[in-house]
Amino acid sequence: MRKHGLAVAGICVLLLAGTACSDTKADGGNGNGGQSTPSTSQSNSPGASTTPGASTTPSDSPAANIAIVPAKGASSVQPDKPVTVTTTAGKLAEVTLKDDDGDKVDGSFNADKTQWTSTDHLKPGASYTVSGSAEGTDGGTVPISSTFKTLKASKSLKASVVPLNGETVGVALPIQIYWNNPVKDRAAVEKRLKVTTSVPVTGTWHWVNSKQVNYRPMNYWPAGTKVSVNIDTQGVNAGNNTWGTSSRKISFSIGKSVVSYVNVKKHSMTVMINGKLARTIPITAGKDGFTTRSGVKVIMEKFTTKRMDAATIGIKPGDPNYYNISDVKWAQRVTSSGEFIHGAPWSAGSQGSANVSHGCVGMSLADAQWFFNQTLRGDPVTVTGTSRHMEPGNGWTDWNTTWAAYKKGSAL
Repeated sequence: MRKHGLAVAGICVLLLAGTACSDTKADGGNGNGGQSTPSTSQSNSPGASTTPGASTTPSDSPAANIAIVPAKGASSVQPDKPVTVTTTAGKLAEVTLKDDDGDKVDGSFNADKTQWTSTDHLKPGASYTVSGSAEGTDGGTVPISSTFKTLKASKSLKASVVPLNGETVGVALPIQIYWNNPVKDRAAVEKRLKVTTSVPVTGTWHWVNSKQVNYRPMNYWPAGTKVSVNIDTQGVNAGNNTWGTSSRKISFSIGKSVVSYVNVKKHSMTVMINGKLARTIPITAGKDGFTTRSGVKVIMEKFTTKRMDAATIGIKPGDPNYYNISDVKWAQRVTSSGEFIHGAPWSAGSQGSANVSHGCVGMSLADAQWFFNQTLRGDPVTVTGTSRHMEPGNGWTDWNTTWAAYKKGSAL
């Protein structure tokens, strides 16, 4: 009978209370948290032959176990705890960890291949299978097999993201992650968020509230930068038994630099493209009672044609200030409350000389079309010359916060 220097031992479990598992030697004793199978398999007597003309001698290899954490058959395993497979003699040949959908969990061996540790978090409410093999000190192969289940989350954590994957955006666009459920442990979640850029960029995450976290650089994104965002939140514990159920990655690009400045007092807008003055445009802005907000605004949406109905801002039909225009051309939204930059042929006589709008920045159709064709979602427009300022959250207002204050919004 061929002797193996290694055999499958039972399974150890790392309890939440901190109980450690210990290997069991060939004397047949059991360690805490799991069963063990002795690895010794001796011949009938010293020098006994199993093949005519050949003899074997007892091996002096130590008895060994394969220990797997969590234990075989365990349930309610925390998804953020690593899975380990360990041997006390010989080495691990192959280890595979898969969920019930067949998705593989990444892991790595230590230098001498005596331990394998998972590197990915697990899914909550899933069944997992550990399989593989180990090689004993005598060259024999021992199979590895175990199953366990992770705990069920009472609430899931999923992300919606701005920008879209593959989108090309303006230099001021903040990365925005919206969670479907509140995050209590913001630090745990933020640790699983990573931004990678093709050129060095200094940036930080900033929690807007428990369901939204944004990222912006210290200064506008460099034109042409490639950005990737890894939202590695599968298995993260967000608190209140809310667990990440998936991870996702998005990549996007920064377009050319288009930075615009509106001076309400001078009724003018200057457009800088890649640092050079591209055009100065006569404009009209908000009249008394409808003052255009000052501050750094970011283009949020673009419409070649947009219906604008004053009822959406609380002005009812019959009011002298009511309007309902079905075909406003080249409209670009810059606030959630309804400020746009758009073509306004009805105010041509006031553009460059007076402010007559209901808060939007209006210009000729030719200038509006030219500007529309230059910009991307995420380009900044800085407005000056009024005493009314941007309210936090009225659009993408991240650039109205100082860098020092913005960094304080990180949970790390």
